[in-house]
This record gives sequence, structure tokens and C-alpha cells, in this order.
Amino acid sequence: MNARAHFWFVLILACTTLLGAPGAHAQAPWPNHALKLIVPFPPGGPTDLIGRSAARIIADALGQPVVVDNRAGASGITGLDALAKAPPDGYTLGLTAITIATAAHLGPVPFDPLRDFTFISNLVITNPLIDAHPDFPANTLSELITYARARPGKVNYGTPGIATVPHLAAEMLQAAAGIQLAHVPYKGTAQLTNDLLAGVIGLNFESSLVLALPNIRAGRLKPIAVIGAHRAPMLPEVPTIAESGYPDIHAEPWFGLGAPAGITVEQRNRLSEVMQRGMQARDVLDRFAAIGAEVRPTTPEAFEAFVRAEYVRWGEVIRRIGIRAP
Repeated sequence: MNARAHFWFVLILACTTLLGAPGAHAQAPWPNHALKLIVPFPPGGPTDLIGRSAARIIADALGQPVVVDNRAGASGITGLDALAKAPPDGYTLGLTAITIATAAHLGPVPFDPLRDFTFISNLVITNPLIDAHPDFPANTLSELITYARARPGKVNYGTPGIATVPHLAAEMLQAAAGIQLAHVPYKGTAQLTNDLLAGVIGLNFESSLVLALPNIRAGRLKPIAVIGAHRAPMLPEVPTIAESGYPDIHAEPWFGLGAPAGITVEQRNRLSEVMQRGMQARDVLDRFAAIGAEVRPTTPEAFEAFVRAEYVRWGEVIRRIGIRAP
């Protein structure tokens, strides 16, 4: 090989080595392909709407499609487990829920609620309430408690299931007011609503105002008290349980955006900024107001602090009332 050929051979070899070296290629910017958002509840209904709204906001802001993956089961635990075990590459996100704060206190769960997730932003809270059939003999919380005290264990009330937020709220109220109600747990809300409308049960602890509002407005149901910490904007005349004499009793199902633990701080912060801006758009605010949900986007730090506080609070409540998941 002559000197000229040797020179070009060495130059080509050096360039090839450099190009193949770790870090020689700049990584493709994130995101450069579709993302997935796990919704740990079935398609349809308010929860799915929250997830799909978040997916639309992210897709519009980041310029990549976001595929919604409904992973229902075990009151949200199945989907949350899938999120916790997904690769922490910023391409799998998920709708987080109050289940993170309650489930581990009710029984074993396949994830660590505080270590296995990146908390990006709270999104919304929903307004649960106590409502009743029009023929139920109480119209206020005070009247309900008086009625129940005279009939220990004989006043039936429905919930979407054992250890759901409405059930926990009902147990808190019974302990605080010194009453004993008869729990009738359902598998979800469809049959529960039908039985309430038909008068099969007279009293119901609802998981969300949206489920009851059309029937309340039509006079087919009547509101007794809001379970949340504040009056519901769509039923401003209905007092909360706290206003009715029990200031420590409130429960608000919440839903946020999360990811597996380990995504980069840059990814986390970018997604949080996207949600904080996007959730304040007029059409988004109107969409959630229509289902009785209040928009509450936050910074990652504020959301993580909120989840940790909720975890402690619900742990204390669940231990005090002595409830376990079925």
C-alpha cells in the first residue's frame, strides 16, 4: 500500500471509529414517535374522558400521537401496575388516581405507591355526594342522621363497591355521627343508579356528581350533602358534610398524570408545563365543568406532595375504621 492509499485508509478508519463510538450520534429528540397513555378504568364515562382529554392536550403540544390504552381491573390497580412496570423512557404515561393513596392500606398491591411512579401533575377532582330517592324521609344530612339513629342498621345505602371512596366516606360519617347504616355494595354504578331510581334502595353515596346531576335536575333524585371539601359549583345550594357539622369528613376522588419512576426531569417538567397550560384552555374547562369536575393542574413537586399527604391521610382513616378490600 503506497503512502497516499495508507493515508486515506487511516482517515476512513478513524472516521468510522468515531461514528461508532458511544455518544458520537446525538440521540433523537424526545418525543420522536407515538406515546401511550394508560387509563386504569374502562372506556366511556368520566374517568375515560379525563384520560382522553389529557392525551389530546399532550398530542397537540408535543406533535406526536398519544394512544389511549384502557387497562381496567381491581378498582384501578391493574392499570396502575402496568404503568409502574412500563419502561421509564417518557413514552408511556398514565392516568393516576386516588387509588394510589388508598389501595396499599386496604390490602397488598403489586407496586409501591410512592416509589414506583413519577408524579407529573394533578388534573382534576370530582365532586362526590350523598343523594336519595325523592321518597326518602330525610332532606338534609341532619335529618338523615336523626332518622338513622332511630333505626340502627336498618337504613340501607348503596355505593359502587367495598373500599371505594364513597364507601370510605360513609364509614367515616357513621363513626363520627354515631349511626349504623346497612351497606349495599354494587359492582359499579349502573345497577346502583337503576335501583336508586326504582326505590329499591333509598340512599346512595355517589362517586361523582356527574352520575347524579341529570336525575337531580329532573327531580328523580334529591341531593343530601356534598362529600367534597367545598360546595360543588353545579349544585351551589347543597352544603358539604363539613358544613353540616362534621368538619373532618371530606373525600374528593382525584386524577392526575403520571409515568413510571425514572423518566428524566426534563421530560417530567415538559409534560407538567404542557398540562398546566392545556388544562386551562376554555374548551377544556367547559368540558370538565359539564361533568362536575374541577380542573386542578399543578407542578410536579406540588402533585407529589399532595399524593404523599393523601397517602398518609387515607392510611389513618382506613386504620381507624378498620376496613379491608374484599
